Amino acid sequence: MGKLTKAIVERRNKKGLLSDGDGLYLQITATGCKSWIFRFRDKSQHRYHGLGPIHTLSLAEAREAARECRKLRLEGLDPIEEKKRRQSEAKLKAAKTISFSQCAEAYIESHRSGWKNAKHAKQWGATLSTYVYPVFGELPVAEVNVGLIMRAIEPIWTSKPETAGRVRGRIEAVLDWAKVRGYRTGENPAQWKGNLSHLLPARSKISKVNHHAALPHAEMAIFWKSLSQQKGTAAQALRFAILTATRTSETLEATWEELDMEKCVWTIPAERMKGGKEHRVPLSPATIAILKDMERQKTGDYIFPGMKSGRPLSNMTLLAVLKRMKRPDLTTHGFRSTFRDWAAECTDTPREVAEAALAHTLSDNVEAAYRRSDLFDKRQKLMEEWADYCNVKIL
Repeated sequence: MGKLTKAIVERRNKKGLLSDGDGLYLQITATGCKSWIFRFRDKSQHRYHGLGPIHTLSLAEAREAARECRKLRLEGLDPIEEKKRRQSEAKLKAAKTISFSQCAEAYIESHRSGWKNAKHAKQWGATLSTYVYPVFGELPVAEVNVGLIMRAIEPIWTSKPETAGRVRGRIEAVLDWAKVRGYRTGENPAQWKGNLSHLLPARSKISKVNHHAALPHAEMAIFWKSLSQQKGTAAQALRFAILTATRTSETLEATWEELDMEKCVWTIPAERMKGGKEHRVPLSPATIAILKDMERQKTGDYIFPGMKSGRPLSNMTLLAVLKRMKRPDLTTHGFRSTFRDWAAECTDTPREVAEAALAHTLSDNVEAAYRRSDLFDKRQKLMEEWADYCNVKIL
């Protein structure tokens, strides 16, 4: 090596190959383009490995590149194939360099059809956009670590514990998804047990459980008398929700096709239920009376239509009814607790019947496996007793 000089490289323009020695050549084309190549013999034939043009690689740099090629040959490797391998690895690495926000958006999209409604997907995106993306949303998902996660959730861990818990869980889910897709490796830095549990206090120790405000069942008859004087669709919806002991969304999104007025049963489809299972609700004569009144005003698919065409009432309209009654201390959901307390304290109803009436998911897997019936007949009697207890007057 060392046959060429800088002057020769610059001045020579004749087409051909000029050897510098030890496999390095200056290649000159018919049009005068100059580049460096490394020539080597492989399986009784010469191969030519392009190193780059002279305006990119100087003579000294070309000699160093040729030296690296000779080292590969000593190891029995082909410089051309090694270059292809490195390029493939670089492309693969680039393909895996996906940001956390991109992973999160892909996760939300892939799970959207399995979630009960669009609101859930919207909440996912909103919490991540507010608390996570500003910290590490644009960073490669492979680089997300405990330190970054702590920066995102620690500021709200004590002030907004419920929100912070959701954010942590959503980060964990996205990182698990990214690992399965091959975008990251190793343990999930967002997992709680044995990880963040050592850095943050348990939520149960920093926040009290806020139960929905509930009316004592002993006051139900007096409350119902006041509620019966309220007019409008919202008041009817509130009365229906109380008498059926259903969740607010289950009542407000109820449609006429879910009803069988002759058999006195309302079947709520699984996709609208919190537990993801179809729920049959027995309709007492009092609830049938409400439905017949709404049927006379029927304007669309929803039993309790809102002001906007094709939309049900909003939860705020039910709260507005309670405010007009000067009971802003109560919530619609709280009447489910009122019903449960009444069933436990004032009736001989077995626990499983009352729980079935509320469509609660059984935490005991053994009990869940053996309970095949929804106890509909027993629940029907219970709901009629509940209407009587509320002192409902059927007009």
